[in-house]
Amino acid sequence: MNLLASSLQLTPWERLQENQRALALASALDEAANDSVNDLLSILERLLSRRVELVLVGGQAAIVHGVTLVTRDVDVCLSFAQANLERLEAAVADLHPVHRMTPRSLPFRLADFKAGTLKNLYLRTDLGVLDCLGEIAGVGGYQTVVERSIGVDLPFGTCRVLDLPALIDAKSAMDRPQTNSRSFSSRPFATAPNPIKEI
Repeated sequence: MNLLASSLQLTPWERLQENQRALALASALDEAANDSVNDLLSILERLLSRRVELVLVGGQAAIVHGVTLVTRDVDVCLSFAQANLERLEAAVADLHPVHRMTPRSLPFRLADFKAGTLKNLYLRTDLGVLDCLGEIAGVGGYQTVVERSIGVDLPFGTCRVLDLPALIDAKSAMDRPQTNSRSFSSRPFATAPNPIKEI
């Protein structure tokens, strides 16, 4: 509980910065990660500065709520409307985005897709991994995710973040065994006071 108490004394921005520092240390220790840069906060800043309609989910959202873990990617749920996808493409275009789930790591170009066919995007960029999801298991589609999110002020703008009950629902729906030992347990957080005020 000491880590949780310490984490809850930090602001959401300080928690995200702590993850960035821990990620840099982990990357330096992990030979396999040495070729990749992980500047997750810069990815998030780019998305928000281009006004990409999104909600921060996954590990980064958990960190905002006080969970102490290190995550190596930015997970967002976003609107897959054409205009929003164009803003996403503009935000990452100079970061050489590629589809990380394809065998040949094909470059990400919106023009390669028929409108309305995309549901998820799993990208690797020069700054790190960005996963864009159209819906969150246990929560729902983008509009429901927005309804179950809170606004959190960061130095570069306000970011929608999945609220704690929805984050717990999503974690429970994933039912991934590795989350039991390497990630956060939802039980202590379900009853902990949430220090983040909705904007």
